[in-house]
Amino acid sequence: MTKELKRVVITGMGAITPLGNSVEVFWKNIVAGKSGVDVITKFDTRLFKTKFAAEVKGFTPAAYFEKNEARKYDLFTQYAVAAAEEAIKDAGLNFDVLNKNKIGVIWGSGNGGILTFQDQLEDFFKGNKTPRFNPYFIPKIIADIPSGVISIRHGLRGLNFSTISACASSTTAIIDAFTYIRLGKADIVIAGGSEAAINESGVGGFNASKALSTHNENPQAASRPFDVKRDGFVMGEGAGALILESLESALARGAAIIAEVAGGGMAADAYHLTGTHPDGEGAYLGMMDALEDAGIVADQVDYVNAHATSTPLGDESELKAIARVFGERKDLNVSGTKSMTGHLLGAAGAIEAIITIKALQQNIVPPTINTDEVEPEWAGKFNLTLGTAQQKEITYAMSNTFGFGGHIATALFKKFKL
Repeated sequence: MTKELKRVVITGMGAITPLGNSVEVFWKNIVAGKSGVDVITKFDTRLFKTKFAAEVKGFTPAAYFEKNEARKYDLFTQYAVAAAEEAIKDAGLNFDVLNKNKIGVIWGSGNGGILTFQDQLEDFFKGNKTPRFNPYFIPKIIADIPSGVISIRHGLRGLNFSTISACASSTTAIIDAFTYIRLGKADIVIAGGSEAAINESGVGGFNASKALSTHNENPQAASRPFDVKRDGFVMGEGAGALILESLESALARGAAIIAEVAGGGMAADAYHLTGTHPDGEGAYLGMMDALEDAGIVADQVDYVNAHATSTPLGDESELKAIARVFGERKDLNVSGTKSMTGHLLGAAGAIEAIITIKALQQNIVPPTINTDEVEPEWAGKFNLTLGTAQQKEITYAMSNTFGFGGHIATALFKKFKL
């Protein structure tokens, strides 16, 4: 007997970002086209090629943890808990009256507790090499801890795991949550991702791979998706959380439904350790898979939130893939919102899903900022939403994320109609 797939909706969202520590503030700054990029304050950058990043500002762990509890968690876990708390509140979830056995957490991170890892090794090698590691060292660094901590805080006993697919990690988490709910394996899933990798090893490592922009003279304009002078991505940090829920569950508890998850697509470039396929083969397959999953055609998509990291090869290959999927469509809005947020690595998909859903909900396409001269080949083929946000009726919106190792994940959302 074939089981009918359940419809899946979004009922809550939460965000800790370089542009605000709530969805409301974050979205307001996105629409305004503000940049969250500035000089790095977390460490001395004098010897580094890149001296700027998109740091979270004004985050207060004490708002979420007792003092002794906060010490147990790396910053990436603290960000995760904070974003999840906002999403839970936004969704109006009352765990006392819900079946906690059917509520899960799926969380993504590409780097895990890299801050803790570096700090502990520094302490070890600076000292007499006596192995006096923090008793929480291992749980602080492993990437699966946020999903565990969120479930423990609320007694959620449903499916619980973490996804690691580099910069596609949190989109993969969202797609997995969507899949499990529509199969009836869970009623509600808290899904998202977090990252806190702005430290010497994070910035130094990406500098060594020549992935980061070195536009130190004007950091706020360093992330320039699709621009002929783009020279690399800008590192960001933070977290995004979404409450995915079966339509049946949401209606039963009278939840306010923000949007519906239409489909998800995953694929692989199968090409290079860190570089994207020059023709965007994986990106093409991921987008086509998402369209097929949703049962729609490309012409029905109104907006694409592009991965658009501002790297010379990455942006070019993604535009090739978009052209292959959608053809030459001047009415298709595409924007690269990393121009404002920087690249949140494993958390990028989660905050960009929030941007995509807010665009869908409010019929506002967020801008691509800093892009002065588009590659001639792509000028006019799509509406790259340069400079300022645009009003537009949006029914379907897509969010792309790609990661080192060739990982591809595309999420597709639509306006909710009963």
